[in-house]
Amino acid sequence: MNKQLITNTIRLLRIGSGIKWQAPALTAVRQYATPPKRFYKTTNVLSTDSGYEVTLDHRKLKTPNGTLFTVKSEPLAIAVATEFDAQKEHIERSRMHISALCFTAIDNPNKLTKPDMVNYLLNFIATDTVLFQYDNEKDLQELQQNEWDPVIDWFNQRFETNLQKTMDITPPQVSDEDKMKIAKHFHSYSLETLHGYIFAVDTLKSIVLACAVIEQKITVERAVALSRLEEEYQLKFWGRVEWAHDFSQQELQARLAAAVLFVHLNCSENFIKQKSII
Repeated sequence: MNKQLITNTIRLLRIGSGIKWQAPALTAVRQYATPPKRFYKTTNVLSTDSGYEVTLDHRKLKTPNGTLFTVKSEPLAIAVATEFDAQKEHIERSRMHISALCFTAIDNPNKLTKPDMVNYLLNFIATDTVLFQYDNEKDLQELQQNEWDPVIDWFNQRFETNLQKTMDITPPQVSDEDKMKIAKHFHSYSLETLHGYIFAVDTLKSIVLACAVIEQKITVERAVALSRLEEEYQLKFWGRVEWAHDFSQQELQARLAAAVLFVHLNCSENFIKQKSII
């Protein structure tokens, strides 16, 4: 795994976990339940025969369903322990994206199978953000062609597909052959890893951008910027609510960085410690 990728994703995760939303003056604020207080002082990672566990003081971490937290990747366990260690007075679960991904992968609350997840990803192609472009506004059309078309071209070359963009509200047509090629790629991943892919796709609203960022064709920041291309274009005319749009962008970057790191740490054999036989 690229060292620079790890550095960048961790930096974005720290930015996202440190975001504190502040409402402007004279704005009504909804009251939410107080997050649970931090009940532990230290975190640690344990190596066991079944994988790697995380402890909070001397208590073993469990998932929301009560399952013992165990992963095969030591750096992934360290990332989860780091998220818990980064919590201050309260545990802000909404900022702990890697931990949430691990819990979802372990508990699999919706009992999804690999075919279920692959089909979900395939069905997303017909609503992919970058495949919907417009020809009724010249400046926006040129922007989309310059920014989105190169990523679409990369995707088609990478997977030997022929995805075509649409210039109206009609969904793009995807051939069965192209679906089979894309499905074969996703079936090569473990069930746990696919949870990370879906998290990335849902964050970007684009399977094309998700594949590009996970395969390091573009950066996390670039992928989020491309997913927000139309929104940023419209903001030039309608104005920008600085605190709201900045918050949204940083939150998307934190979510995507977690998904990218989760996928890479799950599918790389280099991060699985092999015990020596004496």
